[in-house]
Amino acid sequence: MAIISTLIGALAPIFLILSPFTSYTDQILSIHRTRTSAGFSLDIPLIMLTASILKIFYWPGARYDVSLLVQAFLMVGVQVTLLKVALDNRPPWRGERPFTETTGDGRPFGFWRWNAQRPYWEYLLFLAFGLLVIHTLLQPDGSSLYNRFIGYLGLTIEATLPLPQIQANYRAQSCKGFRVSVLGNWLFGDMMKMGYFFGSEPGRVPWAFKMCGMFQACCDACLGLQYWMYGNGEEISDVDSRLS
Repeated sequence: MAIISTLIGALAPIFLILSPFTSYTDQILSIHRTRTSAGFSLDIPLIMLTASILKIFYWPGARYDVSLLVQAFLMVGVQVTLLKVALDNRPPWRGERPFTETTGDGRPFGFWRWNAQRPYWEYLLFLAFGLLVIHTLLQPDGSSLYNRFIGYLGLTIEATLPLPQIQANYRAQSCKGFRVSVLGNWLFGDMMKMGYFFGSEPGRVPWAFKMCGMFQACCDACLGLQYWMYGNGEEISDVDSRLS
């Protein structure tokens, strides 16, 4: 048992740092190769970019494990690339909602459903710049309410990562467009994270990471169940269009 704990403690930080590449490179290449992001939820880059930026600004006060900070920086770079490729190759209809200024899914001002690409980048710049200004003015430490708030907020947002894809798969009754390599990396990453989070020395990994990690692992398991049920077949919209 001690050997397993030692191996997890040595390998998990490496896996965490490399996970942005192992999880999303295949998805980026698949969208670029097929020239369509149909079936892929654009909310995944939204969630991961927002969460990663918040986690970066959480670190100065919390001083959590450095490997998690490095992972957050790399995740920003990978998700920016994924977002750009997905936007460049998005079809007019993605099985969710048309990209119009007002949507019927309850999002104010059609948030993250914009036609132009510029608002996506403006949102990310405003978020990062706004947090930078707040940190410069407040200079929060680990015990401050603000620092704990952005930490839990970022990790809670990240924990919801699988939910948009679960919803998209359920609507389409298919996992078409969502790479099984991404799912596999998520599930394997959950096992590594749980072993690392709970096997690390006390105080090295805040409880916020542990609680949100457990919730995300349950959601990833639900995605795995969907892939087993629906497979990678045609979406309902594709079948209906052929029958009509």
